[in-house]
Amino acid sequence: MHTKAAIQSQFLATLEMLKKAIEVCPDEIWADPEPQNKFWHIAFHALFYAHFYLHPTPEDFVAWEKHRDDVVSLEPSDDPNAVQPYSQAEVLEYLAFCQEQVKAKVAASDLEAESGFYWLPFSTLEKHLYNIRHVQLHTGELCERLGQAGIDIGWVGKMPV
Repeated sequence: MHTKAAIQSQFLATLEMLKKAIEVCPDEIWADPEPQNKFWHIAFHALFYAHFYLHPTPEDFVAWEKHRDDVVSLEPSDDPNAVQPYSQAEVLEYLAFCQEQVKAKVAASDLEAESGFYWLPFSTLEKHLYNIRHVQLHTGELCERLGQAGIDIGWVGKMPV
């Protein structure tokens, strides 16, 4: 298997795990007012940055058609209702969009080139690994929440490319 195919497979497996978590998330967990960071917000945040870092540079980034700037950050707000939630269907739509972006953007990337992001001082190859790790970190966080409710999504080892 070539490097780009391996990256795509693992990135798509990570997104598939996130998809499974979103699909099985009950309404009471999706928008639970108790946690500082809502389930839906963490899922969107992970997808936004997955999409963002797939681009060669910040200047090349083209936002998803339903993007809202007020949703990107996970910084706490004094107003718990300050951000209008995305629905599960909307986040799943964004996830499907990101899956297609992974296929196209990884295939077109120069793995030896600099990351294109001055705050990520490494190669594009390492940027892809960094990106996968970020999505998986938040997917694990969401799986932990689901696990506390007795819901297990299982493991996705790889995806066909």
